[in-house]
Amino acid sequence: MFDTKFAIVLRDDLAVWQKLNVAAFLATGIAGQKPEIIGEPYRDVAGNVYNALSIQPIVVLSTDGSTLSNIQRRALERNVQTSIYVDQMFSTGHDHANREVFGQFGPDDAAIAGIAIHAERKIVDKITKGAKLHG
Repeated sequence: MFDTKFAIVLRDDLAVWQKLNVAAFLATGIAGQKPEIIGEPYRDVAGNVYNALSIQPIVVLSTDGSTLSNIQRRALERNVQTSIYVDQMFSTGHDHANREVFGQFGPDDAAIAGIAIHAERKIVDKITKGAKLHG
């Protein structure tokens, strides 16, 4: 069991391709901020080497836009740094453009598609209250 929790919360009205895209982007944000969550490379029986993965499970949750905004607010109130993906990023094609459209919105007006959090388990549970396991 881990003292920390890695959770990704996706807005429930997204298309499947959007959910997968957002989850992938958000996971890299957490890994970039907290490289200690990445383990050692994998090796198969033939000696082939594969990329290292997260050392702990990633819980994927789902909720509506209003609850997602509350999750962002609770994370900000607790000074927990998160990864966030906003709707406008779907229309861009590269990192610079993503940051440009992201910077046009704040906590009160962002259309959040997803948020990722890695922190102490109890804190993540409090922040993500209202979201349910993605199913």
